[in-house]
Amino acid sequence: QVQLVESGGGAVQSGGSLRLSCVASEIIYCMGWFRQAPGKEREGVAIINDAGTTLYAGSVKGRFTISRDNAKNTLYLQIHSLKPEDTAMYYCAARGGGCSSLDAPAYDYWGQGTRVTVSS
Repeated sequence: QVQLVESGGGAVQSGGSLRLSCVASEIIYCMGWFRQAPGKEREGVAIINDAGTTLYAGSVKGRFTISRDNAKNTLYLQIHSLKPEDTAMYYCAARGGGCSSLDAPAYDYWGQGTRVTVSS
């Protein structure tokens, strides 16, 4: 069973930045970040394969940067220009198959999440 542990969330003011991290128990081909705001469905934010190919949701493109360090089994999400609408629980997810979907049901492994709260 793959274990994923997120960290780096917190409370920040609008316009601020955060860097989220996710440590995996083993290297997995496709890893990504998802988020779920209160009362909303979980949505894909960004994914990356082990070669560094990325895919972003349109709503975060230009403000979010996903990256990974395979030597450390660690996934990152750098977030700039945070907005109140970015407030959500952010989850790390992974799957061993293809890496072209931002749909949450496609992912097999999930972390417990790290909370991001942005105040205006």
